[in-house]
Amino acid sequence: MKSIARSLIFALALVSTAIMAADALPVIIVKPHPVDLTIPAESVVEAVQQTTVGAQVAGRVLEVRADSGQRVTKGDLLMRIDAREAGEAARAAEAQYKVAKLNYERHQQLKEQKFVSQAAVDKARADFDAAAANRSAAGASQSHASIVAPMTGIVARRHVEAGDMAMPGTPLFTIYQPGSLRVTASIPQHRLPAMRGVSSARVEFPELGKWVDASAIQVLPTVDAATHVAQVRVSLPGLAEAVPGMFARVHFVTGRADKLTVPAGAILRRGEVAAVYVQTADQRLVLRQLRLGEAVGQGEIEVLAGLAAGDKVVTDPVKAAIQVQSGK
Repeated sequence: MKSIARSLIFALALVSTAIMAADALPVIIVKPHPVDLTIPAESVVEAVQQTTVGAQVAGRVLEVRADSGQRVTKGDLLMRIDAREAGEAARAAEAQYKVAKLNYERHQQLKEQKFVSQAAVDKARADFDAAAANRSAAGASQSHASIVAPMTGIVARRHVEAGDMAMPGTPLFTIYQPGSLRVTASIPQHRLPAMRGVSSARVEFPELGKWVDASAIQVLPTVDAATHVAQVRVSLPGLAEAVPGMFARVHFVTGRADKLTVPAGAILRRGEVAAVYVQTADQRLVLRQLRLGEAVGQGEIEVLAGLAAGDKVVTDPVKAAIQVQSGK
């Protein structure tokens, strides 16, 4: 219905006087008022505390006990890997340790009887220390067959299935803490001077229809050499609906000024043409073409030309278009 109505409107090439009595249309009286001047930037939600759990031993995945979206507690068993090779290596290291220990003790006894030199004893001690270290490393590798949660949080993604072959460094799970989220925005380097004095920002979630005030802003000190943009981290207050990877738009507040604005939802657009319905003093509806500026405030667009203070703008253009068409 919206697309049909708007197409009919603009097919008239903005001939300005589609006239009929306005019937209970929502309107606002526009006038200059103080609004926040902002620098908008697209961003992505990410977790402040997030970790990727990787395999540390080679082996086939035998059992999977966690899946995406599941809440886990630190220490919970997530997965078991068949690490029989690591077990055999641990047993071999244990045997070498026992031999090295006996050899070192024997050399100590022979040294007391003056049958071997101190250098031989030192060599036996070095072999014993190396065998002890090898045994500890092999035992640790064997314990890595059981994958446990390193933190309390939510499993964002499980990267492998039961039966897959895991190799050292293979990512297995991505876990994040939902209570601490932020968005990271990219700012062109020519905007950085204006960002130096920024201390507040609002974050818009278009899909959720929500705005939240940022709790902290951090401009990272480097600029990417390839794209010439700087990363800005914006901390979020608690927002249960936000999840890592979600799109958001950050509006960095750089100052305030008096502007004539209209709500973004009141504007009809076709290509580069923008217009709004204006209700006249005699209750007629007139389609008025506008020249727009930048987005300001919260969901408002600056009007550079086409409206004057005191004009009544219809905030529901689809309903206005239906009335206009039905009155012909």
